[in-house]
Amino acid sequence: MTLRVLLLGDTHLGLPARYGADHSASFERALEPAFQGRVDIVVHGGDVFFRSRVKPGVVLRAFEPLKRIADAGVKVFVVPGNHERSAIPYPLLAAHPGIHVFDHPRTFAVRVRDMTVVIAGFPNDRDEICARFTDLVQQTRWNEPAADIRLLCMHQTIEGASVGSIGYTFRRAPDVIPGRAVPRGFAAVLSGHIHRHQVLTRDLQNRPLASRVFYAGSTERTSSAERFEAKGYLTMEIAPDANTGGRVEGWRFHELSAAAAIGATSAASLRALAE
Repeated sequence: MTLRVLLLGDTHLGLPARYGADHSASFERALEPAFQGRVDIVVHGGDVFFRSRVKPGVVLRAFEPLKRIADAGVKVFVVPGNHERSAIPYPLLAAHPGIHVFDHPRTFAVRVRDMTVVIAGFPNDRDEICARFTDLVQQTRWNEPAADIRLLCMHQTIEGASVGSIGYTFRRAPDVIPGRAVPRGFAAVLSGHIHRHQVLTRDLQNRPLASRVFYAGSTERTSSAERFEAKGYLTMEIAPDANTGGRVEGWRFHELSAAAAIGATSAASLRALAE
């Protein structure tokens, strides 16, 4: 028995004209496994919207598919990102008993079949996260409920993440979480903010991270720097283990779009990340 997770992020909904239509279409395509009942929980890693000030109708349209998924019994978790200034606009329009928003550092405990799943998280923090990260994780009180599986959700940059056409790698900085700070006790850390799909397993000193960090990347391109990047979402299977917080049994990146220049190298790159 495993927990089936869908991770997406950085959908940047609310853009005008054709760009907005592309982003909305990719958002709904990324949710197809949830519509089809093939996952147990959906995690949106943040930046649901392209900015904090969007029209109420944009919020309604964005959360309508998430509410349909929640009505079907799939648990939904949302991390407010930096584009939303760490808060979902018009929060009452997003309200639903099956949608859980990390509007402050907190932990949700849910039952999925015979498993207790504890999901901790906090909204994007732009105030020197390097120094504040450990305290924010502690503020979630993640280790208080008993759990078969534990996950940590956020919208942040972690040391070793890379972006852009030249592969810029984030190193030590006030807005970068050090790899050594990633805590034990979680099956995985699920994050948005980095638009390139990647999985971090080691810090820049080649030391193993205490928990693997998964970035689904954005569901659509948001700048020319991303023109050669495959865009999509992640599905994961996580086995329960009350002693360790669970273990990732397998994961898969589902490509929604790809630049022609990527060609056959996309699959090879994904295999390399898995090794």
